[in-house]
Amino acid sequence: MSKRDYYEVLEVGKSASASELKKAFKKKAMKYHPDRNPDNPEAAEKFKEAAEAYDVLSDPQKKGAYDQFGHQGVEGMGAGGPNFNDFNINDIFGDIFGDVFGTRSSSRRVRRGSDLQYNLELNLREAVQGEQKKIKIPVHNECDVCFGSGAKPGTSPTTCPSCNGSGQVRMQQGFFSIQQTCSTCSGEGKIIKDKCTNCNGAGAVKETKTLSVNIPAGVDNGDKVRLAGKGEWLKGGTPGDLYVAIRVQPHPFFERDGKDLYLEVPITFEKSIIGGSIEIPTLDNPISLKIPKQTQTGKVFRIRGKGASSVRDSRRGDILCRVIVETPSNLDRKQIKLLNEFTASLKFDKNYPGSDAFKKASDKLD
Repeated sequence: MSKRDYYEVLEVGKSASASELKKAFKKKAMKYHPDRNPDNPEAAEKFKEAAEAYDVLSDPQKKGAYDQFGHQGVEGMGAGGPNFNDFNINDIFGDIFGDVFGTRSSSRRVRRGSDLQYNLELNLREAVQGEQKKIKIPVHNECDVCFGSGAKPGTSPTTCPSCNGSGQVRMQQGFFSIQQTCSTCSGEGKIIKDKCTNCNGAGAVKETKTLSVNIPAGVDNGDKVRLAGKGEWLKGGTPGDLYVAIRVQPHPFFERDGKDLYLEVPITFEKSIIGGSIEIPTLDNPISLKIPKQTQTGKVFRIRGKGASSVRDSRRGDILCRVIVETPSNLDRKQIKLLNEFTASLKFDKNYPGSDAFKKASDKLD
């Protein structure tokens, strides 16, 4: 079967630059690599075809011969397939194959312990005003007997014979060679013959640590406070971070909406008519709220600067207080008689303007 045109294989033009050729080969390799297409001979063949095309077109001498004479021009120049002993695959794939196949070199990034999360419940007052909390978390800390080495005191870890201390071993899969983490030492580069009896060679022991957390004023549900370096300890690396996730408990009176607090307060029937003052709660101290005469149920009063704050804005929001007129109950005969006399003295159109307007509108619909 005749070979396809190398430019067609990589889907590039003849004027493609070296970086464009590399990018095209990466795309093909990611799609057809045998590790991503197990038991798929067609994909393996396409990967081999792309590798051969890149091997020729990325070499100026081979490319010149191919452009002038085609496939015959590169016969005898190693064009039947790339020589992977000279083919630096790490230069081609870099971090891409490291992400896909787990072969990223440890020298590319600092090894880091896992991040941890602690769920902390606060009441509304603590969330709005800020608080310092003590929390206890189970963590792995460096063993104070072997100081994190994992080896028995007086001994030391030895160089891993499988990877010669590099932590990586080269695996050959057909014509393709990749690096993998050494399974003998788990990438550490060293093995421990005499393990520390305190940590059993792990280099760390599980403990309960008490931490102090400064909760900033204005936190809300879902906010997180980061404690750098307070996460999981990692042998030979740096510890991760601890994230304290905030959950604000429901309040018996207030509902929070951003920086505003909503509150419903009952007022007596007579106070709604003649007016007066009532005491309402805030997150600081109770305050007095003046009720004007003839206040109707559902009336909302705004108390400025007594609401919540936010982490990004320390200015307090408002309390929006909605009053509900409470109808008297359990009246005795004398009270009912007085109420009837009072009701008889009222004029519907004057004393109940809202109801009168509704009645007139309803009459027009009849």
